[in-house]
Amino acid sequence: MLLPNILLTGTPGVGKTTLGKEFASRSGLKYINVGDIAQEGQLYDGYDEEYECPILDEDRVVDELENQMSEGGVIVDYHGCDFFPERWFYIVFVLQADNSVLYKRLETRGYNEKKLKDNIQCEIFQVLYKEALAPYKEEVVPQLPSSKSEDLEENINQILKWIEQWIKDHSS
Repeated sequence: MLLPNILLTGTPGVGKTTLGKEFASRSGLKYINVGDIAQEGQLYDGYDEEYECPILDEDRVVDELENQMSEGGVIVDYHGCDFFPERWFYIVFVLQADNSVLYKRLETRGYNEKKLKDNIQCEIFQVLYKEALAPYKEEVVPQLPSSKSEDLEENINQILKWIEQWIKDHSS
């Protein structure tokens, strides 16, 4: 039976990778970190000096993932969703963290001051949540708190419940 594809999105540092890896290990879904795929395949289109990071070649990423996405049962981890084909995902979970928690996490990663400030602003103004609401209906874009360690367990349980319901709804 085909399983749903899920997107985990949110500002860098909110806990997408931690949740995605842990969830995949418990659910059997395949975990894909877009940053890792891009790095392995060198799917870049230049370098952003200001943010000190490579620029993703979005078309090549989509081409790279197309086959796996059509098989279903994939959980994708990326901080945006505007370039993925809408048909790929049944649900988009947007993780959110308190600014003080997020700041510490990003500082630990060694982000420069501009990158730190911009990411905190992105979280304050819910930029990635709003981005997800552009192509998707609000009911398939739930927000998940991701500031405390207990949030991880609650989020995993919530996603597992969602998948169980999805399977019931899609089995004939």
